[in-house]
Amino acid sequence: MKKLFSLLLAVLLLLTITGCGSGSEPSSNGATSTSEKETVTLWTGGSENVKNTWIKLAEEFNTNSEYKDKYIFKVEHISSGTGATSLLDRLIAQYKANEENDIYDIVEVSSTEYVTYMQEAGKDIFMILDKSKIPNYSHMTAKMSQGEDQLVPYRGTTVVLAYDSEAIPNPPKTAEELYQWIRENPGKFAYNTPGSGGAGQSFMVTSVYNLMPEEAMTSSDEKWKEEWDKGFDLMKELHPYLYKSGGKVVYPHKNQGALDLLINKQIVMTPAWVDMIISQINQGTMPDTIKMTQLKPGFTGELANLAIPASSKKADAAHAVLDFVLSDAAQTILLDGMGAFPVVDMSGIDSKNAEMLSSFKIEDFRAAEIGSLRSELVQKWDEEIATLE
Repeated sequence: MKKLFSLLLAVLLLLTITGCGSGSEPSSNGATSTSEKETVTLWTGGSENVKNTWIKLAEEFNTNSEYKDKYIFKVEHISSGTGATSLLDRLIAQYKANEENDIYDIVEVSSTEYVTYMQEAGKDIFMILDKSKIPNYSHMTAKMSQGEDQLVPYRGTTVVLAYDSEAIPNPPKTAEELYQWIRENPGKFAYNTPGSGGAGQSFMVTSVYNLMPEEAMTSSDEKWKEEWDKGFDLMKELHPYLYKSGGKVVYPHKNQGALDLLINKQIVMTPAWVDMIISQINQGTMPDTIKMTQLKPGFTGELANLAIPASSKKADAAHAVLDFVLSDAAQTILLDGMGAFPVVDMSGIDSKNAEMLSSFKIEDFRAAEIGSLRSELVQKWDEEIATLE
């Protein structure tokens, strides 16, 4: 009896081992096992909305017939405002230490951050892309002023002029018309403090750089600081005509602070991010009487891009993800989930948000790629504008 029991136990153990080992073999229906697929990880940051949209993109990639049998796409997200070391600082530190890279397969890089990467680490920090592995790149309509051989834009956003169409049926069309409107309608316009959000920062940057040579907008050369005073004089002159509370001019805190004033009809016009307006109209927190327009010359925006660190060990898988984000399916998810401006021809994109963007063209987006001069501008604003009575 003992021998029979031992024999049965041995057979059962053999069957168990055989069953566990089958995970490395293709299944009977031809599917590829998880262990045979290459996992590729994207590192990104920003709001929860960015995180949630990337999770949806990963789910779409991992079920897409073109990729699902070869790769598994994962997302690592560094939440903004948590005090965690930024992705930019982590990657530059790793590069300078010449550490082996087993973590960063793909990273998100804004146009502004790319300038910092080039200043701090140089071009060798990122891989030169093989465009033959990114066939959807041929559909891209976004224009890049730098990094074209290392970056793939996946979404765009820009600051626009948000206004209450009931109060303003014919909004300003140019920057000069806006400045004159502010003078003629005291208390009805506001922009948030530049250090607290990009919308107010865009108003500051364009107020300064509209009065400078066009080339300055894409240069981090210190020489341009000598020409800032004209723009600051303009902002000082406009200061007394801005929104007031308790008899004093108030600059709202953060992008949402200015939008809240607009929603509550305390003002009728403000610079705002286009994706924030779209999201809040869809959520029902902003009345549909709020409309958007772009000035000439326009407020600034930026492209969010993906790059492959030069030390990445998963170049083919990373190129596959870069190709995927330029597909109509991925661009639709981005427009639906974030109000993100598509970087490809919109004719193949089916989204409820497309109509709200129909009057804008991403090729007309204006970027301020001025590197560390941006933080110096903010500091100068804090010292010279925020202190005005």
